[in-house]
Amino acid sequence: MRATRSEGRTHWRYDGRLVARQLDDSHVVLRADLDYRDQIVTQFPATFSIPPRFATHMMFVSDLANGDAGAIEDALEAAWRLQQR
Repeated sequence: MRATRSEGRTHWRYDGRLVARQLDDSHVVLRADLDYRDQIVTQFPATFSIPPRFATHMMFVSDLANGDAGAIEDALEAAWRLQQR
């Protein structure tokens, strides 16, 4: 996975495909298939959310400052695996 910076924010890509991108100092957008996204947001509502602008996209937001570190790690790994397909 490769990290690059654009406009002061970090983007992580695997083979050119977006895995995650930084929104601000404590929030990162992750990619996921829709079933996984809905499941993990339901399971960890204090850690993950789906803002209206991402409702129809394969993306959700993780709260790095207040969220469950293990759940975030699992979600990041799932995002990385999604891009390996």
